[in-house]
Amino acid sequence: MPPHLARWTGLAGSTLLALSAFLGGAFPSGPLRSTPVSIWQGTNGPLILTAWAVGTGLLAYAWWALRDGGPSTRWALVTVGLWLLPLLVAPPFGSRDVYAYACQGASFAGGISPYEHGVSALPCPWLDTVSVIWRDTPAPYGPLFVLVAGAVVKVAGSLNASIVLFRALSLLGVVLTAWALPVLARRAGVPAKRAVWLALGCPLVAAHLIGGPHNDVLMLAALVGGLAVVASHRGRRGMLLVGGVLLGVAVAIKVTAVVVVPFAALAATAGPYRIRTLIRDGGWVVGGAVAAVVGVTVAGGLDFGWVGGLSQGGAAIAWTSPPTAVGQTIGYVAAPFGGHLDALPVTRGIAVVLLAVLLVWLWWRARTRDPLYHAGLALALTVALSPVVHPWYWTWPLFVLAATARQTRWFTVVALVASFLILPDGTGLPRYTKTVGAPLMTLLVIVLVIRLVRSARAARQPVAAD
Repeated sequence: MPPHLARWTGLAGSTLLALSAFLGGAFPSGPLRSTPVSIWQGTNGPLILTAWAVGTGLLAYAWWALRDGGPSTRWALVTVGLWLLPLLVAPPFGSRDVYAYACQGASFAGGISPYEHGVSALPCPWLDTVSVIWRDTPAPYGPLFVLVAGAVVKVAGSLNASIVLFRALSLLGVVLTAWALPVLARRAGVPAKRAVWLALGCPLVAAHLIGGPHNDVLMLAALVGGLAVVASHRGRRGMLLVGGVLLGVAVAIKVTAVVVVPFAALAATAGPYRIRTLIRDGGWVVGGAVAAVVGVTVAGGLDFGWVGGLSQGGAAIAWTSPPTAVGQTIGYVAAPFGGHLDALPVTRGIAVVLLAVLLVWLWWRARTRDPLYHAGLALALTVALSPVVHPWYWTWPLFVLAATARQTRWFTVVALVASFLILPDGTGLPRYTKTVGAPLMTLLVIVLVIRLVRSARAARQPVAAD
């Protein structure tokens, strides 16, 4: 597809997504739970779903068609900016999380710790906009985002103004990431235009990080910025400290970013890996990250309750999480034989242990390879083995891998599929396709495991002499 045609095709797609949001987005007064059938039968239902499907398809096609990044980095940035415009002025799209942000900010501003109480503990004046399952759960976000949410609510004074400010912050995150991505890509030997296009042009960015809006993009801006600083200043202690602080800011927004810190410490070392150089250079990165998290927590008068709040995310059950899909499939297989197995706690628990083991193995492997690329792989594993995987979670590894990976097809395909899983009002299609989706995801897991085992065996076999 010619670049100019891709640009306008994507803009048409994002405009249709904005139209679907105006007609049937995640409005404050909308139903807290819908089904695809109820949406179709409702006012403008066929138009809402058609605009969503065609819009997502056009946006995805235009992004996929120019996987090499198009003519230049500037062209990619201008095109992405055009694609974001329609959703900047649309109602919340694909999620009601922004209402939870506002209520958590209102709770904090009212003197209530969102780590000790759910948003059902007033003074949140917009409680009826928050999904029921999240009203009594503590905030799973880091202390910095809680402080930001409280400031937003204080400044805005109303729900609509708060949404505008949260979206403005998401746009700021995109802008900061647009600055950091080319720097990181050049250090990793990847074309900057491709990195910008794959990361920021992805349909998940326009639809969910901006359309949502979601705080993930703030975490990603700090994370990518921190990696860019570290990669650009290996061995320079002052700048490594700055990079570590940026990574700590990312962790203080969402704890997921912590998996990147050990790899950033490896990337900070000048010269071949040695324990002495790792401590000398990587220590500044780790120290900066720890200082940022502790400093924000203490300055905000909060505690580390947000770590415990992470477990509350398991209340949602969807086959988009591989360990959840395996647990669901085990239950489906046992049912015809009279078994009523709840395998989710077991499969999710195994996934947590497996994730810990794989992260250590990845880090050890990264000592003699590219630690920046392995940081992206660590984020991919973290998402894949999480008990709950929302589509926009795939932007976490996408942003890092877009700037560090040589082969891009596998993670771009995952992001492409994820773009079609959430309807404009936040209704998740996985909820209504679990009897098909869970077995298919389980089959995919089995196939991947078999291929990985075979690849590992082949790598260990000695090469026959000629």
